[in-house]
Amino acid sequence: MLKFDLLHTDPDSHARRGQLTLNHGVVQTPIFMPVGTYGTVKGVMPKSLHDMGAQIILGNTFHLWMRPGLDIMQSFGGLHKFEQWDKPILTDSGGFQVWSLGAMRKISEEGVKFASPVNGDKLFMSPEVSMQIQTILNSDIVMQLDECTPYWQGEKGSGHITTEAEARVSMELSRRWALRSKNEFERLGNPNALFGIVQGGMFEHLRQESLEALVEMDFPGYAVGGVSVGEPKELMLQIMAHTPHRLPAHKPRYLMGVGTPEDLVEGVAQGVDMFDCVMPTRNARNGTIFTRYGDLKIRNARHKADPQPLDSSCTCYACAGSSGVSWDDGGREGFSRAYLHHLDRCGEMLGPMLTTVHNLHYYLNLMREVRESLEAGQFSALRARFKSERARGV
Repeated sequence: MLKFDLLHTDPDSHARRGQLTLNHGVVQTPIFMPVGTYGTVKGVMPKSLHDMGAQIILGNTFHLWMRPGLDIMQSFGGLHKFEQWDKPILTDSGGFQVWSLGAMRKISEEGVKFASPVNGDKLFMSPEVSMQIQTILNSDIVMQLDECTPYWQGEKGSGHITTEAEARVSMELSRRWALRSKNEFERLGNPNALFGIVQGGMFEHLRQESLEALVEMDFPGYAVGGVSVGEPKELMLQIMAHTPHRLPAHKPRYLMGVGTPEDLVEGVAQGVDMFDCVMPTRNARNGTIFTRYGDLKIRNARHKADPQPLDSSCTCYACAGSSGVSWDDGGREGFSRAYLHHLDRCGEMLGPMLTTVHNLHYYLNLMREVRESLEAGQFSALRARFKSERARGV
């Protein structure tokens, strides 16, 4: 089941405020979706995800197929009960992970043959197999199997940038796989929602061809894939500006694997409703913190004795403790930069747990502010203020 209600539109951009109803709950858009590759968002308790306002999270079809396996998933009735998450889940198709295997996989019209990175077993992924796996996972949003068109063919230095001809071949394969995915999804009687994925590399006319073919297939929702795959930032922004707002206005639009806070706000302005990215969690584990006033490197020596929280305006547990009151508003219960610097230097697991909570809270709170600005007709003002504050620096 999927129902999308368009609630507000911004007169000065393509930004929109919507509501997405799925089998496991309602999602307010625009939204950022935390990534839970193996059935868990790294370093975060499910209760913390609830508390910080996560409405929908991701699971990874490929990795869950490898471990724990479909027999275990089936015995739990799907991913929700297995990981104790009662809100919506989106699963990717496995296409990106298969693409990233490089020499370990062989792509044909039928699908992809590859060696398991876990135990070396010979395996086969096709559109039909991907739909069967995701049906067992019982995810609310299922993604078609596609070929993720790389920006580089081969290794940098010895390879070449993907040509228009190569991008066309890849896009057309994904288009055929989209129809096979849809046919198998319907044959299985899956009660959830299937999204088509627009491909075409960095070529706008190929993106348009892909988009038109998918719209004709009438998917419940659409994604833009094949960005943030090594291309220069200006090319990613070019595709972001070209494609999302050309998708049907009455259906949800998802930009896959993007990105920085700046990417999210710009994506909203271009008509995107849904985002996901490993950046807030991965960067947190590597000591990079996102704040209202720019990025902070907690490993820098200048934080060794700093009593301030990560972000004085933040109400997450790392910054405000259990009070939920920001430093700016008089709260003093959060953890200091000095303490988090100490945890990082000592390799204590509490450090990345707290910084992950903060980064995810920052992303989710940014999307909440975006939604509120759209409701109030103030998105342009928020967009300008966001850019100014982020440029100020911590």
